[in-house]
Amino acid sequence: MGTPASPIEPRQVGILILDDDAQSQAALKQMLDSEGWRVRMVPDTKAFLAELRTGEWSLVIANVTITGTESPLFVTLRELTNVPAEEGGRLRALYLIPEVGGEQYIEPLERAKLPYVSRPFHLHDFLEKVSDLLVEIKAIEAPLRQVRYEFGELRKKKKKAAKTNSMFASRDSYSYTEEEMAEYERQEGEALKNKRPKGRLNLGDPHGGS
Repeated sequence: MGTPASPIEPRQVGILILDDDAQSQAALKQMLDSEGWRVRMVPDTKAFLAELRTGEWSLVIANVTITGTESPLFVTLRELTNVPAEEGGRLRALYLIPEVGGEQYIEPLERAKLPYVSRPFHLHDFLEKVSDLLVEIKAIEAPLRQVRYEFGELRKKKKKAAKTNSMFASRDSYSYTEEEMAEYERQEGEALKNKRPKGRLNLGDPHGGS
């Protein structure tokens, strides 16, 4: 007899990042890898276009200082990422705006109805914007804010169950593993740090450059 076929797993969400700043690349990859998404970093437009043609990506994150707002690449991305999901659109873009001199890019991006984030930005705000775009094209089922809310409710249930002496706590109180709960606790701790001014994540030059 042959080996039973293993179940087909859903394709991992792919995120393609165009950025030529090493510090920014490392920080972005660390954040997105932690969510279980497949991340590829490219430093130039040639490599970016080659990857884009594969059709493997659900989201592109692009440094607007590389794409500009009038280049052929920008126009191509605008056309690809503005296709509604109900009309077959399966790609979204998020632009990174530099901390210094970024004002010139905001108006063109808003006119093109393209989402962006300005450096420095909060970790969770950034991840929620990424997840909202992925939900829009049905690459993931629920935005991160909903997932974290559900984890919060689950933690309350577990605490309540722990206070009882019954060995038959409600089954849904234990529907997640301890590893998942540990991950939630880590995220919650980071969220508290990010509420303080010094907790802001700056993906630009630590000395104030872009």
